[in-house]
Amino acid sequence: MPSALEDLISLLDLEPIEVNLFRGVQPDESRQRVFGGQVAGQALVAASRTIDEPGRLVHSLHAYFLRPGDPDVPIVYEVDRIRDGKSFSTRRVVAIQHGRAIFNLQASFHDPESGLEHGMEPPADVPHPESLPDHRARLAPYREQIGDWYDRPRPIDLRYAPPDPAADPRVCTDGQTVWMRADGPLPDDPVLHACIVTYASDMTLLDSTLRPFGKSSLTDDIMMASLDHAMWFHQPFRADEWLLYQQRAIASGSARGLAGGAIFTLDGKLAVSVVQEGLIRVLR
Repeated sequence: MPSALEDLISLLDLEPIEVNLFRGVQPDESRQRVFGGQVAGQALVAASRTIDEPGRLVHSLHAYFLRPGDPDVPIVYEVDRIRDGKSFSTRRVVAIQHGRAIFNLQASFHDPESGLEHGMEPPADVPHPESLPDHRARLAPYREQIGDWYDRPRPIDLRYAPPDPAADPRVCTDGQTVWMRADGPLPDDPVLHACIVTYASDMTLLDSTLRPFGKSSLTDDIMMASLDHAMWFHQPFRADEWLLYQQRAIASGSARGLAGGAIFTLDGKLAVSVVQEGLIRVLR
């Protein structure tokens, strides 16, 4: 297993410090603020650790980013066991730093049940991920601009289908399509797979709101920050197998952008739906 993926798994392995209280460490890297996907993934881990019913897995989550996280101190996660029913459980998680809430998540868990099944179809004619450039190849023209971040190992392998905003930043589209997977094999733990996809779902989605304007965070002076994040989990999946993340810009205005995402398995099944709103300020 690559060290970057091991580090991510360790990052998601929270320390229990009291009943319903967990502590999450920070990655050993220089950041101005905590990555939103990290706090969302850790909060889902905290909620999942309080589910006692075997096989009861997350089916939806709704979260708000309240304050920028401090990357130099641990995060404490306080879980409120709101309800445990015959087939559903509900949890509320508050992430705390310096005595203040920085993030709030509510998640619902459901026992496996059979029923009617339907899912939207994936986009057609998307190139296979192995035929697309990896992170280092696609960002090579921006190496000096990116600095040390370019050489940093990454736990998530991302492959952009054309038009890639790195190669064609001025092309106007209604969104973007990205293949993603954990950069190495993972244990057979569905909770871990859900938490890693939660982490990865925040990496590219908000950028899709720039595509209708032919702008890119790589080439334009833009300040962006996640405001809220919602996910619905439809089908089983593995985060260490290729997942197609179709992202669409829904609306922009009032210095905010709303984006929607659909995550498909390699065989075309809709696994996860995502919606996110973020702050978008064009600085110049």
